[in-house]
This record gives sequence, C-alpha cells and structure tokens, in this order.
Amino acid sequence: MPWLFAAPRKGVSGPPGGPAMTTAPLPPLQSIHIASPAPGPRLLVTGAVHGNEVCGTLAIRRVLAEIDAGTLVVRRGSVTFVPVCNPLAYQRGQRAGDRNLNRALEPRPQPQDNEDHLANWLCPLLAAHDGLLDLHSFSGGGPPFVMVGPRENSGPLEPFSQAATEEALVRVLGVQRAVDGWLGTYAGGVARRAQQARADGLAPDALPELHPRYGMGTTEYMRSQGGWALTLECGAHTSPESPQVAWRAIHRTLAHLQMTDEPPPQPVAGIEALSLHAVVDRQHPDDRFVRDWHSFDAVLAGMLIGHRAGGQAVVAPGDGWLVFPNDRALPRQEWFYLARASQRLAGAG
Repeated sequence: MPWLFAAPRKGVSGPPGGPAMTTAPLPPLQSIHIASPAPGPRLLVTGAVHGNEVCGTLAIRRVLAEIDAGTLVVRRGSVTFVPVCNPLAYQRGQRAGDRNLNRALEPRPQPQDNEDHLANWLCPLLAAHDGLLDLHSFSGGGPPFVMVGPRENSGPLEPFSQAATEEALVRVLGVQRAVDGWLGTYAGGVARRAQQARADGLAPDALPELHPRYGMGTTEYMRSQGGWALTLECGAHTSPESPQVAWRAIHRTLAHLQMTDEPPPQPVAGIEALSLHAVVDRQHPDDRFVRDWHSFDAVLAGMLIGHRAGGQAVVAPGDGWLVFPNDRALPRQEWFYLARASQRLAGAG
C-alpha cells in the first residue's frame, strides 16, 4: 500500500511594510512512496509546483489508481509521487501562494513564507532521489516541450555529469521539442539587472531577483544534489490533452528506467532542440508587446516585438524563437526569452 506523509505547518506573516503573506494555517503536504523489493532507481514525480498547473496532479492520481488496481506494477526500484507540491496555491487556483516556488529554491533555516516552508520539505525529498520528472503546463497555446539541463560541465554555475541520462529520457518522453540553457541565461539576466540596480542606486542584493541563483527551481536543485531532472511542459493549462501528455510521460519514464514490465518506449524521431540564449526584462509597467505572443513564435532579425514606455522599439536581435512571453511581468522581471536552434539532440530517434 502507498505510504502517506502529511506535515501541517503554521502560517506566517511578512515583515512590516513588506508583501502580504499567508497568516492562516497552511495546508498539509502529501507524498506517496511505492517501493519494489528489487533494487533500482529512486524516481520522484511532482505535480502542481504552480497551483494552477494541474495536469501533473491529474496524471499522478490516474497512475496511482492504476497501481492500486494492480494494472501497473513497480517491479524495480521505487517511485515517490507528490501530486500537489504547493497546496496553498493549488487550493486558491493560482500560480503561487506567497511567491514563485520555482525560484531561489533551497532550505530556509528561518522560513518566512509559504514557499519557504515548502522548500524545507521539498528539498530533502529531492535530495533523497536519483531523478525527477516535474510536470508543468503553460498559458497560451502551443505543443508540449521538455526543459533539459546543461551539457556536462564543471563550471561554477551548474556543474553537471548526467547530461547523457537526461538526453536519453528526453528522446522517449513523447514530445517533439527540447529546450536547454535556462539557468545560464537567467544568470546573465540577473547580472544585467544588478548592473542597472547599481545605476539606480540600489544595492545588488536589495531584491531577491538580483541574486544569481534566483533562477534555481526543482530541477536545478535536484541537479545540485547529484541527480538528473527534467521539467515537462505538458501543454496549455486548460488543454484536455495536457493530463494525457503527463500520464504518458510517467509511464514512459518508468518503462525507460526498467521499473515496470511495460516495453521500453521508442524514441521520438526528429526532436527539435532549442537553446535559450537571452532574456529581456520589462523595465516599466507601460512596456507593451505589439501582439499577443506565444512561446515558440518564430522571430526574424529586426522583427518588432514590443515598445518601451518611452516609445523605443524592442526588436529581435537575430533569427530564432520567442519563449515565455509574459505581459504581466513586473519591472526588473523577465518579459520574454529568446532561443535559437541547437544541434544537441542531432540524430535523436
């Protein structure tokens, strides 16, 4: 039978004059651990890191029902499911409780908000596993895609030695597009933000989004602990296909890792590999896009993307794709990313 863990926590409030934070008792957390007597990988599958992204939650509960019914059996290793990583945000039907859980994720000796308390529960859970499949969805339209970690490296930002493991799983998840370059691109944006903050008379550490590791979320933390991790963006929040994409990915991951008796999944042919290389921040609330952009809309060098509040044109610096456009971004936060083609998965499938 599944093992259930629930950890109620007390509510907290923010500092005087700071942002309003949760004061009511916070909802309990739940993880379900399925273990086989045979040794094998330790997999973690998570849903609803953002409370309005429910496809992972639905898929996880569907898989758990199959395990309970005996139609899916874990034969090797163990898998832990967290259907809802952010219960407060999920309860409210919104992206965050007090702030974005998928930023600056690390244990907090003195937790100050809902997401700090979640980090203190979630980070040890991540560290106790070998790999992570993190299930998300996105606003707007477009096909599903997977976010993959960096190439193997020993650099200071995100040293990593399991790129081959991630790339092999990317090929069998069932999606046609893979994107890398997240943390390096984010850190570059932070450096520019900090430079502008100094010019504006602010200390570089005055705001959390100015910290170079503010871009660390579930997958980045998992890699920092020696594991591998993939973020699967399963489709639009409201698409009826998104839970199916998430369910299929869980089955394919378990089969690829030889944790079930299901046949090994066949690689997807012709995966499109893209790499994030730049992030453009919103500078003023009146910065505006010239159209309703969606992730992976193609752009050509010189194409008009938006206007600054003062009227200056914001244009594409080269050919590529626009990713994660956010017309609700606050000043000094990411307005959109730019990606270009990569040969990383050449020959996949």
